[in-house]
Amino acid sequence: MAQQNLVGRTIAGYRLSEYIGEGGTATVYRAESPDSGTVAVKVLRPRLSKDSNAVTRFFREAEYGKRISHPNVVQTYDFGETDDHLYYLALEWAPGEPLATFASRSGPVAPQLVARIIRQLGDGLTAAHKAAVIHRDLKPANVMYDPATQKAMLLDFGIARDASSEPEDRLTRAGFFVGTLQYVAPETLSGELVGEQADVYSLATITYYLLTGELPFPGRTPRELFQLLLSQDSTPLNSAIKGLKFSAALEASVMAGLKRDLNERSKTIGDYTDGFCQAAETEEPPKTGFLSKLFGSKG
Repeated sequence: MAQQNLVGRTIAGYRLSEYIGEGGTATVYRAESPDSGTVAVKVLRPRLSKDSNAVTRFFREAEYGKRISHPNVVQTYDFGETDDHLYYLALEWAPGEPLATFASRSGPVAPQLVARIIRQLGDGLTAAHKAAVIHRDLKPANVMYDPATQKAMLLDFGIARDASSEPEDRLTRAGFFVGTLQYVAPETLSGELVGEQADVYSLATITYYLLTGELPFPGRTPRELFQLLLSQDSTPLNSAIKGLKFSAALEASVMAGLKRDLNERSKTIGDYTDGFCQAAETEEPPKTGFLSKLFGSKG
């Protein structure tokens, strides 16, 4: 483990009870609090504590999280710095597992269930956009999903931007992009400030992946994927997997969110989710036998 295990320590009244995992900037623990019950506590990696941009971005995640109040967005309860200079966020505990884990295990997901997930994420994103927050890093790993309740919750606003802020307030240098290459919108690659339609593109990419188990571009290396995003249209949904077909209406609804041209792409998250969910309501699910034969049992 790259960072010292803090299990057993109490930070600002939160007793860290279990190590959950870590990312590029922070380690996550399950914690208990007399006031809030079970919470998730993120602790910034010590090596980043002297990086002013990293600290600012870490606390901006907390500020954005407190700004958005929605059942499908993980809430921020508290944040601060300890006496020994550990920076922390205390977040709502979201039961379940990352949507990436669920999707990897399940293989292609029935359109009706995908619609339930996308509707929840869309509602959470709409609340974020109304609060002038653009997520910029939508991907299955940043969604918690509970298969038992079919509830999805959006998290990790670590590289979000304030749509109402001035360009000079940005933390990312012009000409550089932030996000995860497999899920970012093409316009993001220029490093320019992006708006709601970038989140539309990423949400459509998640939809595509849940339905097929594949991504809209076949690029296997960052360089290849980068070039494809800048120059090519996404692979049509019905061409993603041989033999896996959806209705023309469902395919069109997904591809509307994946248009490179912003004038052709769904304008808002609501436009995209409404179109996709309406098409999915009447979609006949792919035959289970076909999926089992094609992808094998995934538990």
